[in-house]
Amino acid sequence: MTLSHDTAGTGPQTVVLLHSGVCDRRMWDGQFQALAGAGHHVVRCDLRGFGETPADAPHVHADDVRDLLDHLGVERAVLVGSSFGGEVALEFAVRHPGRTTALTLLCAAAPVEHEAGPELRAFFGQEDALLEAGDIEAATALNVGLWLGPDAGDDARALVHAMQRRAFELQLGVPEEHEAGPSGVTERDLAAIAAPALVVTGAHDVPDFRAIGEKTAALLPAARHVELDWAGHLPSLERPEETLRLLLDHLAEVSAPAAAGR
Repeated sequence: MTLSHDTAGTGPQTVVLLHSGVCDRRMWDGQFQALAGAGHHVVRCDLRGFGETPADAPHVHADDVRDLLDHLGVERAVLVGSSFGGEVALEFAVRHPGRTTALTLLCAAAPVEHEAGPELRAFFGQEDALLEAGDIEAATALNVGLWLGPDAGDDARALVHAMQRRAFELQLGVPEEHEAGPSGVTERDLAAIAAPALVVTGAHDVPDFRAIGEKTAALLPAARHVELDWAGHLPSLERPEETLRLLLDHLAEVSAPAAAGR
């Protein structure tokens, strides 16, 4: 099965946008066409269990992304991942290193074990209780309240509500055999990623993700860490234009060495 996706632009460099676990490919509305207009070939997709892609078979998200690139005839790409999408991007870089040009990780999770802190444990406990009680609306509102920072407007909050509600509709009741299995990625694997990486954290994010970002930046050999003093967990939705500039600047950095080597 090919992931539901959109493409735009015809530039020589392909940029793949991978969404967070409370969103789908619509989270990139503020950057998708603008990146294409800046001269990039841009791909955004719904991972299995999100948006327009059902979780209908056993799968590995990183391999689904590889299959999508094969379908599109793309050999190498820059991967931009938000939260859960950053975890998928890192796993892709481990499993398919020759196909990873660079990484941009926005408040990303990581495909290695992490012990959740008290705020995150409390959130998951509340979410589980609400879902077990069948109160999907309250569980959706809980997610909107936690994951968006103080600069998020009403439109961003409404969009995250719609995307998270859709994810619950697709994921609740999925057979266990159709869920993604553990990645098996280790810290040693992350330390072997040679691709240049921009690791972004948000000053208003849950402490776990700030700690994960700092640790990931320390593990990756060619990483640069930036903390955004205004951001929560979803900067692309909180300040779309500033996030776009951040992405464009990093794309220019990773394109410059390739151009110089021609």
